Amino acid sequence: MTRALRSVRSVAVLGVAGLALTACGGGDSEAGAEASPSESSSSSAAAAGDGTLTIGSLLPQTGSLAFLGPPEFAGVQLAVDEINEAGGVNDQQVAYITSDSGDDKTDIASQSVDRLLGEDVDAIVGAASSSVSKLVIDKITGAGVLQISPANTSPDFTDYDDGGLYFRTAPSDVLQGRVLGDQVIADGALDVAVMALDDDYGAGLLENVKTSIEAGGGSVVSEQVYDPAASNYSAEVAEVAAAGAEALVLIGFDETKRIVPELVNQGIGPADLPLYLVDGNLADYSADFQPGTLEGAKGTLPGAETTTDFRDRLLAVDPALKDFSYAPESYDAVVLLALSAIAAGDDSGTAIAGAMEDVSGGGTKCATFTECRDLLADGEDIDYDGVSGPVEFDGKGDPTEATIGIYQYGADNKYTNLDYRAGSL
Repeated sequence: MTRALRSVRSVAVLGVAGLALTACGGGDSEAGAEASPSESSSSSAAAAGDGTLTIGSLLPQTGSLAFLGPPEFAGVQLAVDEINEAGGVNDQQVAYITSDSGDDKTDIASQSVDRLLGEDVDAIVGAASSSVSKLVIDKITGAGVLQISPANTSPDFTDYDDGGLYFRTAPSDVLQGRVLGDQVIADGALDVAVMALDDDYGAGLLENVKTSIEAGGGSVVSEQVYDPAASNYSAEVAEVAAAGAEALVLIGFDETKRIVPELVNQGIGPADLPLYLVDGNLADYSADFQPGTLEGAKGTLPGAETTTDFRDRLLAVDPALKDFSYAPESYDAVVLLALSAIAAGDDSGTAIAGAMEDVSGGGTKCATFTECRDLLADGEDIDYDGVSGPVEFDGKGDPTEATIGIYQYGADNKYTNLDYRAGSL
Protein backbone atom coordinates (compact mmCIF):
# COMPACT_ATOMS: atom_id res chain seq x y z
CA MET A 1 0.00 0.00 0.00
CA THR A 2 1.47 3.35 -1.05
CA ARG A 3 1.67 5.89 1.74
CA ALA A 4 4.61 8.04 0.64
CA LEU A 5 2.42 11.12 0.41
CA ARG A 6 1.97 11.20 4.15
CA SER A 7 5.71 11.47 4.73
CA VAL A 8 5.74 14.97 3.25
CA ARG A 9 6.18 17.69 5.85
CA SER A 10 6.72 21.37 5.16
CA VAL A 11 10.01 22.84 6.36
CA ALA A 12 8.24 26.15 6.82
CA VAL A 13 4.50 26.77 6.90
CA LEU A 14 3.41 28.75 3.88
CA GLY A 15 0.39 30.96 4.44
CA VAL A 16 -0.15 32.33 0.93
CA ALA A 17 -1.04 30.66 -2.36
CA GLY A 18 1.58 30.01 -4.99
CA LEU A 19 4.48 29.13 -2.70
CA ALA A 20 5.91 25.68 -3.30
CA LEU A 21 5.86 22.88 -0.73
CA THR A 22 9.37 21.90 0.39
CA ALA A 23 9.81 18.35 1.64
CA CYS A 24 11.72 17.92 4.87
CA GLY A 25 15.26 16.76 4.15
CA GLY A 26 14.75 16.67 0.38
CA GLY A 27 16.53 18.70 -2.27
CA ASP A 28 15.36 19.76 -5.73
CA SER A 29 15.55 16.97 -8.30
CA GLU A 30 17.52 17.56 -11.48
CA ALA A 31 15.66 17.04 -14.73
CA GLY A 32 15.72 13.34 -15.52
CA ALA A 33 17.19 12.45 -12.10
CA GLU A 34 15.57 9.73 -10.03
CA ALA A 35 13.45 11.15 -7.19
CA SER A 36 12.05 9.49 -4.10
CA PRO A 37 8.26 8.88 -4.01
CA SER A 38 7.71 11.69 -1.52
CA GLU A 39 9.79 14.13 -3.56
CA SER A 40 7.97 13.21 -6.76
CA SER A 41 4.59 13.53 -5.08
CA SER A 42 5.55 16.85 -3.52
CA SER A 43 6.83 18.31 -6.78
CA SER A 44 3.80 17.25 -8.80
CA ALA A 45 1.46 18.49 -6.06
CA ALA A 46 3.10 21.92 -5.99
CA ALA A 47 2.48 22.29 -9.72
CA ALA A 48 -1.09 21.01 -9.67
CA GLY A 49 -2.97 23.45 -7.43
CA ASP A 50 -4.87 26.31 -9.07
CA GLY A 51 -5.00 28.49 -5.96
CA THR A 52 -8.63 27.73 -5.02
CA LEU A 53 -9.51 24.87 -2.72
CA THR A 54 -12.48 23.21 -4.41
CA ILE A 55 -14.36 20.63 -2.35
CA GLY A 56 -17.08 18.31 -3.57
CA SER A 57 -19.44 16.33 -1.39
CA LEU A 58 -20.67 12.83 -2.25
CA LEU A 59 -23.34 12.27 0.37
CA PRO A 60 -26.74 10.53 0.44
CA GLN A 61 -29.71 12.55 -0.73
CA THR A 62 -31.42 9.34 -1.87
CA GLY A 63 -31.06 5.63 -1.10
CA SER A 64 -30.89 3.49 2.02
CA LEU A 65 -28.79 5.99 3.99
CA ALA A 66 -30.68 9.12 2.95
CA PHE A 67 -31.55 9.79 6.61
CA LEU A 68 -27.86 10.44 7.25
CA GLY A 69 -27.61 13.00 4.46
CA PRO A 70 -29.02 16.16 6.10
CA PRO A 71 -26.62 16.29 9.09
CA GLU A 72 -23.64 15.41 6.88
CA PHE A 73 -24.47 18.07 4.31
CA ALA A 74 -25.02 20.57 7.13
CA GLY A 75 -21.65 19.73 8.68
CA VAL A 76 -19.82 20.28 5.40
CA GLN A 77 -21.69 23.50 4.62
CA LEU A 78 -21.10 24.90 8.11
CA ALA A 79 -17.36 24.30 7.85
CA VAL A 80 -17.15 25.87 4.40
CA ASP A 81 -19.15 28.89 5.56
CA GLU A 82 -17.03 29.42 8.68
CA ILE A 83 -13.75 29.00 6.79
CA ASN A 84 -14.82 31.51 4.15
CA GLU A 85 -16.05 33.96 6.79
CA ALA A 86 -12.57 33.71 8.34
CA GLY A 87 -10.87 34.63 5.05
CA GLY A 88 -10.77 31.33 3.20
CA VAL A 89 -7.72 29.22 2.39
CA ASN A 90 -4.50 30.73 1.10
CA ASP A 91 -6.31 34.05 0.56
CA GLN A 92 -9.03 32.50 -1.60
CA GLN A 93 -12.61 31.51 -0.80
CA VAL A 94 -13.27 27.77 -0.67
CA ALA A 95 -15.48 26.55 -3.53
CA TYR A 96 -18.05 23.89 -2.70
CA ILE A 97 -20.05 21.60 -5.01
CA THR A 98 -22.67 19.15 -3.70
CA SER A 99 -23.73 15.83 -5.16
CA ASP A 100 -25.84 12.78 -4.31
CA SER A 101 -24.18 9.44 -3.56
CA GLY A 102 -27.35 7.35 -3.76
CA ASP A 103 -26.56 3.83 -2.57
CA ASP A 104 -24.78 0.78 -3.95
CA LYS A 105 -27.89 -0.38 -5.82
CA THR A 106 -27.67 2.55 -8.27
CA ASP A 107 -25.10 4.24 -10.51
CA ILE A 108 -25.72 7.64 -8.95
CA ALA A 109 -22.39 7.79 -7.12
CA SER A 110 -20.35 7.08 -10.23
CA GLN A 111 -22.23 9.74 -12.19
CA SER A 112 -21.78 12.24 -9.36
CA VAL A 113 -18.04 11.57 -9.18
CA ASP A 114 -17.71 12.09 -12.93
CA ARG A 115 -19.40 15.47 -12.54
CA LEU A 116 -17.26 16.47 -9.58
CA LEU A 117 -14.05 15.47 -11.34
CA GLY A 118 -15.23 17.46 -14.35
CA GLU A 119 -15.46 20.48 -12.03
CA ASP A 120 -11.79 19.96 -11.03
CA VAL A 121 -12.43 19.33 -7.35
CA ASP A 122 -9.34 18.89 -5.17
CA ALA A 123 -11.08 16.73 -2.56
CA ILE A 124 -14.35 14.86 -2.14
CA VAL A 125 -16.11 14.44 1.21
CA GLY A 126 -17.94 11.10 1.15
CA ALA A 127 -19.34 8.67 0.59
CA ALA A 128 -21.26 7.82 3.74
CA SER A 129 -21.72 4.18 2.79
CA SER A 130 -18.64 1.95 2.74
CA SER A 131 -20.13 -0.01 -0.15
CA VAL A 132 -20.62 3.15 -2.19
CA SER A 133 -17.05 4.26 -1.52
CA LYS A 134 -15.86 0.88 -2.77
CA LEU A 135 -17.55 1.66 -6.10
CA VAL A 136 -15.81 5.00 -6.65
CA ILE A 137 -12.59 5.10 -4.61
CA ASP A 138 -10.40 4.01 -7.53
CA LYS A 139 -11.93 6.62 -9.83
CA ILE A 140 -11.42 9.40 -7.25
CA THR A 141 -7.93 8.59 -6.05
CA GLY A 142 -6.84 7.55 -9.53
CA ALA A 143 -7.55 11.12 -10.63
CA GLY A 144 -5.22 12.49 -7.94
CA VAL A 145 -8.18 13.72 -5.88
CA LEU A 146 -8.29 13.21 -2.12
CA GLN A 147 -11.27 11.31 -0.72
CA ILE A 148 -12.26 11.73 2.91
CA SER A 149 -15.32 9.99 4.32
CA PRO A 150 -17.13 11.11 7.46
CA ALA A 151 -18.87 7.77 7.90
CA ASN A 152 -17.05 4.86 6.18
CA THR A 153 -16.38 2.26 8.85
CA SER A 154 -15.46 -0.86 6.88
CA PRO A 155 -12.10 -2.27 8.06
CA ASP A 156 -11.26 -2.98 4.40
CA PHE A 157 -10.22 0.63 3.82
CA THR A 158 -7.36 0.45 6.30
CA ASP A 159 -5.10 -1.42 3.90
CA TYR A 160 -6.73 -0.39 0.64
CA ASP A 161 -4.32 0.57 -2.15
CA ASP A 162 -5.45 4.18 -2.49
CA GLY A 163 -2.15 5.86 -3.29
CA GLY A 164 -2.24 7.72 0.03
CA LEU A 165 -5.33 9.70 -1.01
CA TYR A 166 -8.07 8.14 1.15
CA PHE A 167 -8.87 9.27 4.70
CA ARG A 168 -11.80 8.97 7.07
CA THR A 169 -12.86 10.82 10.19
CA ALA A 170 -15.02 7.92 11.41
CA PRO A 171 -13.29 4.96 13.08
CA SER A 172 -13.09 1.48 11.64
CA ASP A 173 -15.78 -0.94 12.76
CA VAL A 174 -13.08 -2.75 14.68
CA LEU A 175 -13.81 -0.21 17.43
CA GLN A 176 -17.61 -0.04 17.08
CA GLY A 177 -17.79 -3.84 17.02
CA ARG A 178 -15.67 -4.05 20.14
CA VAL A 179 -17.80 -1.52 22.04
CA LEU A 180 -21.11 -3.05 20.94
CA GLY A 181 -20.03 -6.61 21.78
CA ASP A 182 -18.77 -5.46 25.18
CA GLN A 183 -22.12 -3.77 25.85
CA VAL A 184 -24.12 -6.88 24.98
CA ILE A 185 -21.99 -8.99 27.34
CA ALA A 186 -22.17 -6.32 30.07
CA ASP A 187 -25.97 -6.42 29.83
CA GLY A 188 -25.89 -10.12 30.66
CA ALA A 189 -26.41 -11.79 27.28
CA LEU A 190 -24.03 -14.64 26.41
CA ASP A 191 -25.93 -16.44 23.64
CA VAL A 192 -26.34 -13.83 20.93
CA ALA A 193 -27.99 -13.82 17.49
CA VAL A 194 -26.84 -11.47 14.74
CA MET A 195 -28.71 -10.36 11.65
CA ALA A 196 -26.51 -8.48 9.16
CA LEU A 197 -27.15 -7.14 5.69
CA ASP A 198 -25.16 -8.72 2.92
CA ASP A 199 -22.53 -6.10 2.03
CA ASP A 200 -19.06 -4.98 3.14
CA TYR A 201 -20.44 -2.93 6.01
CA GLY A 202 -22.57 -5.76 7.35
CA ALA A 203 -19.79 -8.33 6.99
CA GLY A 204 -17.23 -6.13 8.73
CA LEU A 205 -19.42 -5.31 11.70
CA LEU A 206 -20.63 -8.90 12.03
CA GLU A 207 -17.05 -10.12 12.22
CA ASN A 208 -15.99 -7.57 14.82
CA VAL A 209 -19.12 -7.88 16.97
CA LYS A 210 -18.67 -11.65 16.98
CA THR A 211 -14.99 -11.32 17.94
CA SER A 212 -15.89 -9.04 20.84
CA ILE A 213 -18.72 -11.26 22.11
CA GLU A 214 -16.53 -14.36 22.02
CA ALA A 215 -13.68 -12.51 23.75
CA GLY A 216 -16.14 -11.67 26.53
CA GLY A 217 -17.09 -15.30 27.06
CA GLY A 218 -20.23 -15.36 24.93
CA SER A 219 -21.09 -16.99 21.62
CA VAL A 220 -23.02 -16.15 18.47
CA VAL A 221 -25.68 -18.84 18.24
CA SER A 222 -27.26 -17.62 15.00
CA GLU A 223 -25.82 -15.64 12.07
CA GLN A 224 -28.37 -14.47 9.53
CA VAL A 225 -26.92 -12.62 6.55
CA TYR A 226 -29.82 -11.13 4.61
CA ASP A 227 -30.54 -9.34 1.34
CA PRO A 228 -31.54 -5.74 2.16
CA ALA A 229 -33.78 -5.72 -0.93
CA ALA A 230 -35.69 -8.88 0.07
CA SER A 231 -39.49 -8.74 0.02
CA ASN A 232 -39.70 -10.08 3.58
CA TYR A 233 -37.52 -11.43 6.38
CA SER A 234 -39.77 -14.07 7.89
CA ALA A 235 -37.31 -16.93 7.30
CA GLU A 236 -34.34 -15.13 8.86
CA VAL A 237 -36.39 -14.02 11.85
CA ALA A 238 -37.70 -17.56 12.31
CA GLU A 239 -34.10 -18.83 12.47
CA VAL A 240 -33.32 -16.26 15.16
CA ALA A 241 -36.45 -17.22 17.10
CA ALA A 242 -35.45 -20.89 17.03
CA ALA A 243 -31.88 -20.25 18.21
CA GLY A 244 -32.77 -19.49 21.81
CA ALA A 245 -30.66 -16.33 21.86
CA GLU A 246 -30.59 -13.94 24.80
CA ALA A 247 -30.10 -10.86 22.60
CA LEU A 248 -30.21 -9.83 18.94
CA VAL A 249 -27.78 -7.52 17.16
CA LEU A 250 -29.35 -6.09 13.99
CA ILE A 251 -26.82 -4.64 11.54
CA GLY A 252 -28.68 -2.89 8.76
CA PHE A 253 -29.97 0.25 7.09
CA ASP A 254 -33.45 1.44 6.17
CA GLU A 255 -34.81 -2.12 5.85
CA THR A 256 -34.85 -2.11 9.66
CA LYS A 257 -38.30 -0.57 9.30
CA ARG A 258 -39.48 -3.89 7.81
CA ILE A 259 -37.46 -6.24 9.99
CA VAL A 260 -38.58 -4.90 13.38
CA PRO A 261 -42.32 -5.51 12.70
CA GLU A 262 -41.46 -9.08 11.69
CA LEU A 263 -39.55 -9.53 14.95
CA VAL A 264 -42.62 -8.36 16.83
CA ASN A 265 -44.92 -10.63 14.80
CA GLN A 266 -42.81 -13.69 15.68
CA GLY A 267 -42.67 -12.85 19.37
CA ILE A 268 -39.04 -11.70 19.55
CA GLY A 269 -39.49 -7.94 19.37
CA PRO A 270 -37.48 -5.66 21.66
CA ALA A 271 -40.00 -6.23 24.46
CA ASP A 272 -39.20 -9.96 24.38
CA LEU A 273 -35.60 -10.18 23.12
CA PRO A 274 -33.13 -7.35 23.83
CA LEU A 275 -32.32 -5.60 20.55
CA TYR A 276 -29.09 -3.79 19.64
CA LEU A 277 -28.71 -1.53 16.60
CA VAL A 278 -25.67 0.08 14.96
CA ASP A 279 -24.84 3.39 13.29
CA GLY A 280 -26.46 2.30 10.01
CA ASN A 281 -29.91 1.93 11.57
CA LEU A 282 -29.78 4.02 14.76
CA ALA A 283 -32.45 6.50 13.75
CA ASP A 284 -35.59 8.29 14.90
CA TYR A 285 -38.43 5.80 14.37
CA SER A 286 -41.13 7.85 16.07
CA ALA A 287 -43.08 8.14 12.80
CA ASP A 288 -42.53 4.51 11.78
CA PHE A 289 -43.56 2.30 14.72
CA GLN A 290 -46.24 2.19 17.35
CA PRO A 291 -45.21 3.88 20.62
CA GLY A 292 -43.15 1.57 22.79
CA THR A 293 -42.03 -0.71 19.95
CA LEU A 294 -38.32 0.00 20.47
CA GLU A 295 -38.43 0.89 24.15
CA GLY A 296 -35.30 -0.43 25.84
CA ALA A 297 -33.43 -1.23 22.61
CA LYS A 298 -29.85 0.01 22.50
CA GLY A 299 -27.41 0.98 19.78
CA THR A 300 -23.99 2.39 19.00
CA LEU A 301 -22.90 5.41 16.99
CA PRO A 302 -19.33 6.63 16.45
CA GLY A 303 -18.72 10.19 17.61
CA ALA A 304 -18.14 12.25 20.71
CA GLU A 305 -20.85 14.24 22.43
CA THR A 306 -22.21 17.04 20.24
CA THR A 307 -22.21 20.34 22.10
CA THR A 308 -25.22 22.62 22.22
CA ASP A 309 -23.21 25.35 20.51
CA PHE A 310 -22.31 23.11 17.58
CA ARG A 311 -25.90 21.92 17.21
CA ASP A 312 -27.12 25.52 17.18
CA ARG A 313 -24.63 26.35 14.43
CA LEU A 314 -25.82 23.35 12.40
CA LEU A 315 -29.44 24.36 12.86
CA ALA A 316 -28.61 27.80 11.51
CA VAL A 317 -27.52 26.03 8.31
CA ASP A 318 -30.47 23.61 8.23
CA PRO A 319 -33.31 24.46 10.66
CA ALA A 320 -35.08 21.22 9.74
CA LEU A 321 -32.37 18.98 11.23
CA LYS A 322 -33.68 16.36 13.63
CA ASP A 323 -30.60 14.18 13.78
CA PHE A 324 -26.91 15.12 14.04
CA SER A 325 -25.26 11.80 13.20
CA TYR A 326 -21.90 12.25 11.46
CA ALA A 327 -22.29 16.02 11.26
CA PRO A 328 -19.20 16.49 13.47
CA GLU A 329 -17.15 14.09 11.34
CA SER A 330 -18.28 15.91 8.17
CA TYR A 331 -17.36 19.27 9.64
CA ASP A 332 -13.95 18.07 10.78
CA ALA A 333 -13.23 16.55 7.37
CA VAL A 334 -13.54 19.98 5.72
CA VAL A 335 -11.53 21.80 8.40
CA LEU A 336 -8.72 19.24 8.08
CA LEU A 337 -8.71 19.67 4.29
CA ALA A 338 -8.46 23.44 4.65
CA LEU A 339 -5.71 23.34 7.26
CA SER A 340 -3.74 20.84 5.20
CA ALA A 341 -3.99 23.06 2.12
CA ILE A 342 -2.63 25.94 4.19
CA ALA A 343 0.15 23.83 5.71
CA ALA A 344 1.12 22.62 2.23
CA GLY A 345 0.78 26.04 0.64
CA ASP A 346 -1.11 24.27 -2.13
CA ASP A 347 -4.66 23.13 -2.79
CA SER A 348 -4.08 20.06 -4.96
CA GLY A 349 -5.32 16.72 -3.68
CA THR A 350 -1.85 15.21 -3.44
CA ALA A 351 -0.41 18.19 -1.59
CA ILE A 352 -3.30 18.20 0.89
CA ALA A 353 -2.89 14.46 1.46
CA GLY A 354 0.78 14.97 2.27
CA ALA A 355 -0.11 17.30 5.15
CA MET A 356 -3.17 15.57 6.64
CA GLU A 357 -1.28 13.40 9.11
CA ASP A 358 0.83 16.36 10.24
CA VAL A 359 -2.02 18.79 10.96
CA SER A 360 -4.02 16.15 12.85
CA GLY A 361 -1.36 15.22 15.40
CA GLY A 362 2.01 15.83 17.00
CA GLY A 363 1.94 19.61 17.27
CA THR A 364 0.36 22.41 19.28
CA LYS A 365 -3.23 21.60 20.18
CA CYS A 366 -5.90 23.78 18.56
CA ALA A 367 -9.66 23.35 18.27
CA THR A 368 -10.94 25.76 15.61
CA PHE A 369 -10.00 26.63 12.05
CA THR A 370 -8.96 30.18 12.91
CA GLU A 371 -6.90 29.14 15.94
CA CYS A 372 -5.08 26.47 13.93
CA ARG A 373 -4.62 28.73 10.90
CA ASP A 374 -3.03 31.43 13.04
CA LEU A 375 -0.63 28.91 14.56
CA LEU A 376 0.35 27.76 11.07
CA ALA A 377 0.95 31.38 10.05
CA ASP A 378 3.33 31.69 13.02
CA GLY A 379 5.31 28.67 11.79
CA GLU A 380 3.90 26.24 14.37
CA ASP A 381 3.21 22.57 13.81
CA ILE A 382 -0.41 21.94 14.81
CA ASP A 383 -2.61 19.17 16.21
CA TYR A 384 -6.26 19.82 15.32
CA ASP A 385 -8.73 18.33 17.80
CA GLY A 386 -12.17 18.62 16.25
CA VAL A 387 -15.80 18.57 17.27
CA SER A 388 -15.88 14.80 16.62
CA GLY A 389 -12.80 14.11 18.76
CA PRO A 390 -9.01 14.08 18.34
CA VAL A 391 -9.04 12.74 14.74
CA GLU A 392 -5.35 11.90 14.76
CA PHE A 393 -4.58 10.10 11.50
CA ASP A 394 -2.19 7.20 11.25
CA GLY A 395 -0.13 6.45 8.15
CA LYS A 396 -3.10 4.65 6.59
CA GLY A 397 -5.58 7.50 6.79
CA ASP A 398 -7.48 6.08 9.78
CA PRO A 399 -8.12 7.95 13.04
CA THR A 400 -6.05 6.29 15.75
CA GLU A 401 -8.52 7.01 18.53
CA ALA A 402 -12.23 7.68 18.60
CA THR A 403 -15.35 7.72 20.73
CA ILE A 404 -18.39 5.46 20.39
CA GLY A 405 -21.69 6.56 21.89
CA ILE A 406 -24.08 4.10 23.56
CA TYR A 407 -27.76 5.01 23.10
CA GLN A 408 -31.11 3.68 24.29
CA TYR A 409 -34.63 4.04 22.91
CA GLY A 410 -37.54 5.36 24.91
CA ALA A 411 -41.27 4.75 24.50
CA ASP A 412 -41.37 7.43 21.78
CA ASN A 413 -39.02 5.34 19.59
CA LYS A 414 -36.36 8.04 19.78
CA TYR A 415 -32.90 7.40 21.21
CA THR A 416 -30.94 9.24 23.88
CA ASN A 417 -27.37 8.87 25.03
CA LEU A 418 -26.40 6.59 27.88
CA ASP A 419 -22.61 6.74 27.73
CA TYR A 420 -19.54 7.46 25.61
CA ARG A 421 -16.67 5.00 25.29
CA ALA A 422 -13.26 6.18 24.06
CA GLY A 423 -10.95 3.70 22.44
CA SER A 424 -7.74 3.39 20.44
CA LEU A 425 -7.15 1.56 17.19
